[in-house]
Order: sequence, then structure tokens, then C-alpha cells
Amino acid sequence: MQCHAQLSSTFYDRTCPNALTTIRTSIRQAISRERRMAASLIRLHFHDCFVQGCDASLLLDETPTIVSEKTALPNLGSVRGFGIIEDAKREVEKTCPGIVSCADILAVAARDASTLVGGPSWTVKLGRRDSTTASHTLAETDLPGPFDPLSRLISGFANKGLSTRDMVALSGSHSIGQAQCFLFRDRIYGNGTDIDAGFASTRRRQCPQEDQNGNLAPLDLVTPNQLDNNYFKNLRQRKGLLQSDQVLLSGGSTDDIVLEYSNSPRAFASDFAAAMIKMGDISPLTGQNGIIRTVCGAIN
Repeated sequence: MQCHAQLSSTFYDRTCPNALTTIRTSIRQAISRERRMAASLIRLHFHDCFVQGCDASLLLDETPTIVSEKTALPNLGSVRGFGIIEDAKREVEKTCPGIVSCADILAVAARDASTLVGGPSWTVKLGRRDSTTASHTLAETDLPGPFDPLSRLISGFANKGLSTRDMVALSGSHSIGQAQCFLFRDRIYGNGTDIDAGFASTRRRQCPQEDQNGNLAPLDLVTPNQLDNNYFKNLRQRKGLLQSDQVLLSGGSTDDIVLEYSNSPRAFASDFAAAMIKMGDISPLTGQNGIIRTVCGAIN
């Protein structure tokens, strides 16, 4: 699956030296307007990389010849932040037209988003090019889901060249962001032994058994806008919001990693950064492959 092509952190140093500063300014403005956008931007990069690699295929709109990934089940009505990426792209185009790919903007935006909400920073490798195709089908099969058992989470990440440890670290991005009621309803009404009763009862107030499917709840109830290791502390108290969160601490092979991250903010931060770099390396288009889109939602 993996293709560690010629990505390099200095890729735009000569051709567009202000690219990273320009992107950061755009992303900073967006997150200061709405802090939740940080989670949305990290998720965009993730949902892009898991489908055809980090090629900005997720950003392509529906056309007569393209079946967009945006309408695939894991993305429909939940993936957001497209306008923010287009804004950043528009700003970059002003100074360096036709140079910086949308795929790279997604990778940089994810890193900037992390740092702006107290998460780790890392050096982003650059040089990805943009796809001319999307895959609605792969978006339905290759993205992990909120009801997945642990074995499926592990294999889904392994298929992309990511280790079990990478998977647990990347799950820590659920220290920010929100989920819709219909994705955790079964868990909060199921009276399972793997959920804290008080937590379940609190969540039921905003998520009735019928209707209100889109009502949002924070994935981390303690510090919902800080990318920190509280997510792992919550799991120890059986307060993971999604089934796929709590399953990381359920007597299986990932328990030790969860405990380690819950005890060590530094271990989590460093592993999260390393896993994000690895995720950004999934099957990029480089060299003569792909294109540089002018507008991220369309093929030139």
C-alpha cells in the first residue's frame, strides 16, 4: 500500500517560499472564528489519505464523470471545512499560481490545526500532487467506522501501512471535535458495562432515542477544544463517546497503549505527530503523476 515517494519538507522553498506562512494565516483565521474547525481539518486530511492516498480526491465535487467522495456514507453530512481549504488555496494562488497542490494544503492545514488547539507540531513533508479522480466506492469501504470492533480498526489501519500504535495515537484526535447523536445512540441507551452510567445519562439529555439524529456532543467531555491526552483518561473512566473509542480499552491488545498515553502527555504528543507524518505518506502522487488543481473542488 505504502509508497514513500520523494516528499520533502523543502519542496516549495524555491518555487513558493511563502506557501506555508500563507496557509497558516488562513487556517489560524478559520480556527479563531470557530474552534471546532481544527478537528474538521484534521479529519479532512485523514479521510483524504485513507481513500486513494493523500491526493485531495476527497475535495472533488460531483460531475458527470466524477462520483464524489463527499456523498459516501462516512463523509455525507459530516465532513466539513472544504471552504477553508479553498480559501487557503485561493490565497496561495495569488502569489504562486499553479504551484502548490490541494493535497499538500490539506496536510499543512492538519498540522497547523493541531498546533492551534494545543496539540503537537511536526514538519510536514510536501510534494504531493492532486488526483484527477475520486473513489466513492473506496470511501465506503476503506474508512474506519464508529461501530467497528477492535480487530477491524487494527486491520483497516494496517492496510494503509499504519501500526496498531499509530491507530491508537491517531484516535487521540478525538480529544477534539464532535459526533452526531445517531453515531453514539446505541452506546448510551445500551446499558452496557463499558459505559459510565452518569456519562450515559448526561449524553441522553441531548440525544433522545428517536429524532434529533444530528445533535452534536463533544468527543472529549473534559477539554473539548484542546488536543491533549484527556481522551485516553476518559476511556479509563468508561467515558468514550463512540463504540470505536471505548473499544480501545476493552481488554484487548490496545489497553497498554491507552494506559501509557493517559499517563504521559509527552508520549501521546510525540506518537501522534509521528503517526500523522506516516499517514501523510500514504500513496502520494508525485513527479509526473496527478496535477496541480487551480481550484480544489474541480479538475482544471
